[in-house]
Amino acid sequence: MNSYKTIFPLVMIVILFTTNIFAATGKSLQNANNDPQDIKSLQSGARNFMNYCSGCHSAEYVRYNVIASDLDLSDAQLQENLMFNAQQPFETINASMPSMDAAGWFGQAPPDLSLMARAKSTDYIYSFLKSFYIDQSSPTGVDNLILAGTSMPNVLWELQGHQVMIGEQGSEHLELSNPGKMSEEEFDIFLRDTVNFLEYISEPIRNARRALGIKVLMFLAFFLILAYLLKKEIWKDVN
Repeated sequence: MNSYKTIFPLVMIVILFTTNIFAATGKSLQNANNDPQDIKSLQSGARNFMNYCSGCHSAEYVRYNVIASDLDLSDAQLQENLMFNAQQPFETINASMPSMDAAGWFGQAPPDLSLMARAKSTDYIYSFLKSFYIDQSSPTGVDNLILAGTSMPNVLWELQGHQVMIGEQGSEHLELSNPGKMSEEEFDIFLRDTVNFLEYISEPIRNARRALGIKVLMFLAFFLILAYLLKKEIWKDVN
């Protein structure tokens, strides 16, 4: 009974969280299929983030030297490929664009992305980045199927190409009208690597925590066997 009282609220939280995401978008989300333990993917995602996201978005809860350590990057690789707007490895990722200018141009300053994957989910971010389409009535020339009325421009249009909305409300979908530099498969990999990096920076210690957790469970299993054998030895002569 007590276990039921513990598990039931957790199940309800998961259901409500999923329902709220769907209600907020009105659209089903595509699965990002990312893996925060894939170091090569994280390295590519870090490159993508710095080249396409850090101009407007910060990630002020993670430091460059932590990224280098976790992603197996040397100091030279870090400085050459990631530190475009920083001087020291212990600095955090700051947006290149001044927040006041960004607020004037876009209506509000672009949010910090340190915890975005935890706040919105990786599936949401992946689906959002795939869902820009041409809308001449929008100030940026595009809108988004997942977040209608977004003030964010489609910064990845050169890679993905331009999409158009097809169909009526409730059955609309997006079709590629002008292809970009990447094929659909290449663009999906690009997005998954980027989302993977965003999930990583939302909890940089995650991989180390899980590795430690496995070691602790192995120790507890060994100790349980040892304790059981010791108990049998002590009580073997007691009827």
